[in-house]
Amino acid sequence: MATAQDVDEEPHKVKEEDEEHNQNGADSGDGEAEEVDDEEAKEPKIRDTPEDIQCDAIVNTLAFHPKQDIIAAGDIDGDIYLYSYSCTEGETKELWSSGHHLKSCRKVAFSQDGCNLFSVAKDKAVHIMDVEAGKLIKRIPKAHSVPINALLLVDENVLATGDDDGTLKVWDMRKGTSIMDLKHHEDFISEIAVDSAKRILLTSSGDGTMGVFNIKRRRFDLLSEFQSGDLLTVSIVKRGRKVICGSSDGTIYIFNWDGFGATSDRFFVQAESLDCIVPITDSLVCTASMDGVIRAINILPNRVVGCVGQHKGEPIEEIARSHDSRFLASSAHDQLVKFWDIGRLSELEVSDYRKRKKKHGKLTSLSKKAVGSGDNFFSGLLDEPNAPTKDNTKEEDEDDDDNDSDSGSD
Repeated sequence: MATAQDVDEEPHKVKEEDEEHNQNGADSGDGEAEEVDDEEAKEPKIRDTPEDIQCDAIVNTLAFHPKQDIIAAGDIDGDIYLYSYSCTEGETKELWSSGHHLKSCRKVAFSQDGCNLFSVAKDKAVHIMDVEAGKLIKRIPKAHSVPINALLLVDENVLATGDDDGTLKVWDMRKGTSIMDLKHHEDFISEIAVDSAKRILLTSSGDGTMGVFNIKRRRFDLLSEFQSGDLLTVSIVKRGRKVICGSSDGTIYIFNWDGFGATSDRFFVQAESLDCIVPITDSLVCTASMDGVIRAINILPNRVVGCVGQHKGEPIEEIARSHDSRFLASSAHDQLVKFWDIGRLSELEVSDYRKRKKKHGKLTSLSKKAVGSGDNFFSGLLDEPNAPTKDNTKEEDEDDDDNDSDSGSD
C-alpha cells in the first residue's frame, strides 16, 4: 500500500524523467546541427584566381611551370621557393625552398620539359635545381665576373646569360662551358629574347640600346641607336615581324624585324616605367611598372586597353604568364605574389578608329580584382569592370596619352 509520501514523489520522478528526455533530445539536435555546420565548413570555396602568396622578402623573379600548376619565385635574399597554386581556397602551398644562392636571386626559368629549374643571382653563379626533389644538381660558380642579371633558355642544351657590365654569354650545358662571350653594351643587360628559329638573340640594356647576336654563327651583329631611357625589357610580337622594348621613361620602342638599327615607331604610355612586358597574343601585351599598375596594351594600333591588376602603388618587379594562359602572376615590393585572371584577354579586339578621349582619363578595369577595395590607392584611375567583349572593347579609349602613334614612322 502506497503511503502519502510515495504518492507525492511519483510526480517528481515523472517530471525529472521528462526533463532528462528533453535534455537528451536537445543535445541530439545540437549534435546534428553541428554536423551540418561542419559539412558546410568543409566544402571548399572556389575562387576566380589563386590566393595571394605572402613572402618573407621582395620577390625579384617569377616563372610558371610549362605543364603543371606550379610557380617558382626567387627573392632578394637569394632564396628560391616552389609553390603549387589552385583556385580552391587553401590549396596553394609551398612545395620546397632552396637557399643555395649567396646573394639576391635575379632570374629563374624552367626547362622546356619542366624537370629542371635554372637560376642566376648576384653571386655570379648559375644553378640548376631538380624540380621534383628540390635539390641542386649542377652549379657553375663565377659564371660571370660580375653579378648576373638576365637569363634565357634557348633550348634544352643552350643557355644565355647577361650581366651587370653588359656581357652576354651563351652556354652549352652539355659541357658546362660558354660558347659565346661578347661585350658590346656599356651597361647592364636587362633581358634576353630569341626568335622562333633559335637563331637570333636580342638583348635590352641599361645603356639605351638593343643588341642583336647571331647564335648560329656565334657573332655580334649590331646595336640599335641609343634611346632616351634605359631599355628594361624586350619582346617579339606580331608573329615575329616586330620587336618592342620597354623603357625607364614609360615609352615602348617598336622595331621592324631586320630593321634593328632604328625604331619604326614609339608609343608613350602614362606610366613611371615599363619594367616588364609579357606577350598575351600577337598584338596584346601586359606591362608592369614602378607605379604598381599592370596594363594591357595593344601594339599597332597602339592603345592602352585597360588595367589587369595592381599592387597599390608598390613597384612591380616581375610578371609572368601561366602555361595555360589563364593567369598572370606579379610580384612587387609589398612582398606579395598575386594572380590575375587573363583568360578573356585573348578575346579583345581593338579598332583602328580613334575615339575622342574620356574627360576623366581613367583606366578601364579588366577584372573585379583589378579594382580592389574602396580604399584602393588607384581607385581614381580605374573604371568599374565590364566583361571584355568584342563590341565594347572597340569603343574603348585608344590611350591615356596624345603621343601614341599607329603609323610605321616616327
